[in-house]
Amino acid sequence: MNDSVKIHDPWNWQAGFGFSHGVELPTPARIVEVSGQCATAEDGAPLCPGDMRGQIGAAVANIEEVLVSAGLGLGAVTRIRVYTTDMDETLASWDAVIGPFNAAGSRPASTLVGVTRLFSPDLLVEIEATAAG
Repeated sequence: MNDSVKIHDPWNWQAGFGFSHGVELPTPARIVEVSGQCATAEDGAPLCPGDMRGQIGAAVANIEEVLVSAGLGLGAVTRIRVYTTDMDETLASWDAVIGPFNAAGSRPASTLVGVTRLFSPDLLVEIEATAAG
């Protein structure tokens, strides 16, 4: 994350989850909004059926691929939105969601939302991202 980014965390409970309550950006050169990414192959076919952790990893890898094509990386992510069909399994796998961002130096603001299904019934999780660079 950019050194001029300010984190606003009036509480501490979120630290164990690896996210921030507020992320303040200076006027960035640009903002990249990444559409919700799922565990899909290049042709859009679902990957890792029934495997939440595998689907999270594939979705984060797809986010990274989009960001790299924009000249950025996971460290530029300031916000994520996670949509899941299984809240308990996603929370049990939260390290797979937030870990790659934290490892890249980002502690993004985040939202986790339970949904009844995604665009394919084989998909369990979808992750949107906002990056600043």
